[in-house]
Amino acid sequence: MSNKEKKIKYSIIASLIISIIIILLILYLTVDTDDIELLKNRDIHYEFFIIAAFFNFLSWCLWGLRLKILSNAIDKKVKITWWKSTKIVMANLFLAGVTPSMAGGEPVRIYLLAKEGMSTGCATASTLGERLLDAIFLIICVPIAMFILRNNLSEFGIVGVGLTIGVIVFLIAIFLFFYAVFRPKKIKRMIIWISNKLSRFSKKKEKQKKVIERINREVDNFHCSMMIFLKEKKSVFLASGMITIFMWLSGWLIASFILMGLDLNPFVIDSIAVQVFLIIIIMMPTTPGASGVNEGSSSVLYYFIIGQENSYLLGIFVLIFRIITYYFNLIIGAIFQYKIFKSFASFSLDALKNKDER
Repeated sequence: MSNKEKKIKYSIIASLIISIIIILLILYLTVDTDDIELLKNRDIHYEFFIIAAFFNFLSWCLWGLRLKILSNAIDKKVKITWWKSTKIVMANLFLAGVTPSMAGGEPVRIYLLAKEGMSTGCATASTLGERLLDAIFLIICVPIAMFILRNNLSEFGIVGVGLTIGVIVFLIAIFLFFYAVFRPKKIKRMIIWISNKLSRFSKKKEKQKKVIERINREVDNFHCSMMIFLKEKKSVFLASGMITIFMWLSGWLIASFILMGLDLNPFVIDSIAVQVFLIIIIMMPTTPGASGVNEGSSSVLYYFIIGQENSYLLGIFVLIFRIITYYFNLIIGAIFQYKIFKSFASFSLDALKNKDER
């Protein structure tokens, strides 16, 4: 077993253990013997759980449609079908679910797009185009979410502190993101300056040269990719932007259907605002797949939505929510990734670069 596969194995184990422990802790703190009787007598609507699972699948399909449109627009020689792009999305769910900030999904998508005949540059451009669309949409959503939950922000406690830090980091990242699009030379100088400062703690000077070369290459690739969409493919970018809205909303409505399944008010607007905050928290590089962080943050944020009188349902809600949006994703992602790679971490983007050079 390679070091890479060992890291993936440990990430899987860590993410599952942390997630299960936090869910059990939430159940222990929110459910007692009296609450069990209340649960037995509660009118549970299981059909809404099925609808919630369907909306999770719908978000994958919309994600696949967006990837198809972006990929076919940037490389006219290759035609990616909707089903192919959706399979790519499903395969990427596994590594995205066991890596901090969901960072493991992008290399999988790039690799599989390249396997369909796209150059690595075009595959990377398609994936970066997705990130640009997500960034634009989320930066619009964050202030709206803060306005909707303005009365609760001070009551979120330690999660509120983490959320504030997350929003600040997110806004800085978005600023650097757009700065790299329009001022690539300046962003390169800044990143190289930081890299040089950090290199003082390293004795490997040759490695530093490779880091600088990679910074120059990646920033240039990013800039060129974004300019293609912003200048040459505006209509495609706008169409993909509309799909991005529906894709995120489909995922964010899952929680409301689960609440209805538990015979609660769906709290659609408040729930969507909470989901925006959860995305910001998940994007922070904390635990693999944000395990534990997601469960803990969900329990705190939704406590203020469903109210103290229904707090005994909080653990059940978090459990069902994570089964549909995390464990289900991991299982489907693992199936598709293993079916394609016959392994959970066997692909290499370096191999694709060598192929392009030939």
